[in-house]
Amino acid sequence: MKSSHPLPYSRGFSLVEIMVAVLVISIGLLGIAKMQALALSSTGNARLRALASLEAASLASAIRANRTFWASSATVGTNQNVTISGAAITASTNGQLQTAANCASGGANAPCSSVLMAAYDLQQWAIALNSVIKSDYALITCTLPAANNPVTCTIKINWSENEVAANTSASGAMSQPQYTLYVEP
Repeated sequence: MKSSHPLPYSRGFSLVEIMVAVLVISIGLLGIAKMQALALSSTGNARLRALASLEAASLASAIRANRTFWASSATVGTNQNVTISGAAITASTNGQLQTAANCASGGANAPCSSVLMAAYDLQQWAIALNSVIKSDYALITCTLPAANNPVTCTIKINWSENEVAANTSASGAMSQPQYTLYVEP
């Protein structure tokens, strides 16, 4: 026959053991949440870098399509520079590149000369770049290094992005990444 008296100790978990288990699980979940936030931020920065790459390739295609201008505009020892800030061409060694050109079909300047086509391509590219990246500035430099060498152009895009760090002391700072693409028109 069984006794009806309770055992001196019970089976199961005590309240202290459950509280320790909940504490361990919550610390683990906080770590997972931090890793998720870090991954999300890294994905956003990778998106900006990929967009910069695509936009630079787009301008490189326009430069190659208008070889008449880009390959003949550089002279030995002289750089052709174009600076773009936001959606506007702010400086250029060739003043004609800063003029507003409309080379779209049926535009006032259609069909365009090679210089107006280059200005139109740069204007359209600056607008497209600013709509996807909000770049700080872009710099296009074309140079003819020496006789019998081809013209080389460099497309540099700079923008601002938040630093991504695992600890809170380095997070939130701004960095200035730069994407550079070399092109031969």
